[in-house]
Amino acid sequence: MGGDFLCLVLLVCLVGVLFGLIFNHFLPLFFNLGDPLPNGSFGWPLLGETINFLKPHSSNSIGSFLHDHCARYGKVFKSHLFLCPTVVSCDQELNYFILQNEGKLFECSYPKPIHGILGQSSMLVAVGDTHKRLRNAALSLVTITKSKPEFLHDIEKTAIQILDSWKDKKKVLFCEEARKFTFNVIVKQVLGLTPEEPETATILKDFLSFMKGLISLPLYIPGTPYARAVQARRRISFAVKEIIEKRRNKVNVDDDDDQINSKNKSTDFLDILLSIDNLSEDEKVSFVLDSLLGGYETTSLLMAMVVYFLGQSSIAFDQLKKEHENIRSMKQKDEPLNWEDYKAMEFTQNVINEALRFGNIVKFVHRKALKDVKFKDYVIPSGWKVLPVLSAVHLEPTLHATSLEFHPWRWQSQDQTCKKFTPFGGGSRCCPGSDLARVEVSFFLHHLVQNYRWRLEDKDQPIAYPYVEFQRGLILNLVTCSNLNP
Repeated sequence: MGGDFLCLVLLVCLVGVLFGLIFNHFLPLFFNLGDPLPNGSFGWPLLGETINFLKPHSSNSIGSFLHDHCARYGKVFKSHLFLCPTVVSCDQELNYFILQNEGKLFECSYPKPIHGILGQSSMLVAVGDTHKRLRNAALSLVTITKSKPEFLHDIEKTAIQILDSWKDKKKVLFCEEARKFTFNVIVKQVLGLTPEEPETATILKDFLSFMKGLISLPLYIPGTPYARAVQARRRISFAVKEIIEKRRNKVNVDDDDDQINSKNKSTDFLDILLSIDNLSEDEKVSFVLDSLLGGYETTSLLMAMVVYFLGQSSIAFDQLKKEHENIRSMKQKDEPLNWEDYKAMEFTQNVINEALRFGNIVKFVHRKALKDVKFKDYVIPSGWKVLPVLSAVHLEPTLHATSLEFHPWRWQSQDQTCKKFTPFGGGSRCCPGSDLARVEVSFFLHHLVQNYRWRLEDKDQPIAYPYVEFQRGLILNLVTCSNLNP
């Protein structure tokens, strides 16, 4: 008798929990009965439509979920994603409106597990004054760094080292090579470490665990990728703090009798970061981690996109190669590239822009409405998640002619700062390191196209899941060019 009663209680509790989940799932709709919400569906309780939204697809398409929903509900529709009531926008005007009203009508709102890995002081998740201070520091550092001869020389030297290691190879796993290149560049730039130093290998090992956690289930259970990522971040933070402290001590003891001259000498990334007084110690450490993340993963993926599309367009490859041969012909033997050479790489920028548009490294960004927002004929309720889908605008045929083709020549007449091209986001959260990424890719391409041609192996392609990756690592079959540089 007692056992039957216990089973009944458990059954009632289970039914109550299920009813509560269902009620909570659809509750936002009842609160907004009087407001003209966009059309759409909330899907299943708790899960909503998240699984279908995240279904893998080629990054140079919008995927079946968005295609079907836009056809059924329009370019702006409601859904339930990432455990939140959501408005999804594939509309150019609304996307631009959202990005330009950061901090006024909308706010960055990434899922909480991301905060656990990146840290509360990360520029990627920070909001308000904290984000403003971090972004201003980033813009200042990028402006000072990007055209410095020392920085440009480090990029070129690293590119040559990577390409020299290919001389006896018939195949390379390009994504791995690109990550090796970008990591060596960013660690040297941000922390002053060379690939040979033991700290570099230790940081790389932890950084790889950190990266795996970003795309894992957010379960903090010992041994899971998420838990390992959180622990790896702590170790990286500790290592970065030690490096910062060593540099601070070095600055304090150097040139004690000439403080003004010492300040003038403090021109590398870490010295400049240490001189910024309005950032706390934790914010400086998070700033370094953000720089490593952006400089490593995003830039290497952009390199892979460019190489992938060039491997399918011999005409674009030949024009790019000619541009870099012309630049090289104007220089002395072994003369390094400089900022003027970079500014002369016009078609290179067209190729990079088109790889960003067609490849879509960032499919969408996370935002949250800070108040009820009226846009056209509908309302975005306060507190709802908002997802501007950047790739939908990049692949929209009414905005980009032959939008499903790799056509870098479109950028000869199209402005890369236009509203229909937002590969690095927009507004106050536009990626501050985008210029550095362009420089790195351009310098690498300068030596790559003059020394190698390649053929893509198998049917590898960039897959959005939701972060973009080449599932087979982008295997290249190499052919050494006859006109090798001395």
